[in-house]
Amino acid sequence: VGPDNLLTDRHFIILLTTIIFTLPISLYRDIAKLGKVSLISLILTIVILIIVMVRTVTFSPQVPKSANAWIFAKSNAVQAVGVMSFAFICNHNSFLIYGSLEEPTLKNWSRVTHVSVSLALVISVVFAACGYMTFTGYTEGDIFENYCRDDNLATFGRFCYGVTVILTFPLECFVTREVIANVFFHGNLSTVFHIVVTVIIIAVATGVSLVYDCLGIVLELNGVLSATPLVFIIPTACYLRLSKERWNHSDNLISCLILAVGVLVMTVGFVLTILHPQECSHGKEMFYCFPSNVS
Repeated sequence: VGPDNLLTDRHFIILLTTIIFTLPISLYRDIAKLGKVSLISLILTIVILIIVMVRTVTFSPQVPKSANAWIFAKSNAVQAVGVMSFAFICNHNSFLIYGSLEEPTLKNWSRVTHVSVSLALVISVVFAACGYMTFTGYTEGDIFENYCRDDNLATFGRFCYGVTVILTFPLECFVTREVIANVFFHGNLSTVFHIVVTVIIIAVATGVSLVYDCLGIVLELNGVLSATPLVFIIPTACYLRLSKERWNHSDNLISCLILAVGVLVMTVGFVLTILHPQECSHGKEMFYCFPSNVS
């Protein structure tokens, strides 16, 4: 299949997979039915991690190290905090997942959250470390853009990543639809409105994905504008508002510190993202993939 063939066109693939896979899964009314889907997504995430680890050993020697590759906390470190926050954000679907437990108790919920967050932490740290050790300063927002086109293992990783996106989106769609139902329809959606609202949500998200193909700036903006308020600002502000302790109580002081850090990360991160957007090389072969350019 040639590069100009419809079957290899990015927009066609996105539309096709959205209609065939994402839309039907997103139409579920019971969030518990997404459990098996999420499990498959988790397994594929681990497969992707293994691929990145293998390529750290086998491909890293071919990639030249960038200048000042191991300097810690460069000017865009604030944006990185937003991206990391986005990776761990789950506040918006916590209540729905809690309600889907067979025994929704604090003990079970605590076990689920601790195991989930710990696993996410390990995967994120190993993924980031292996990815950066392989490509250093040449690392793209979408790390699979760094691998060569003739790398079959990386191509399989791209496929796995695409499947994880397809399987992860319905959960986010479910939360958005639930918010719309509670705000505008008093918590109840008829079958017709359920389908209409779901289609609108997916259409908007798909439209954005068709227009923007650079993952880096999307993650940065989502991190500083969405994840940071949900992780740092809103919870601490609510705690301070409801707390009956003295203002100088240790819990209040810690909450104030987290709140201040959140506001700083959101403000500075947004400004830096706008002033210095991450460059994108979507679809371009990296220079080290050509033998003549590898020293």
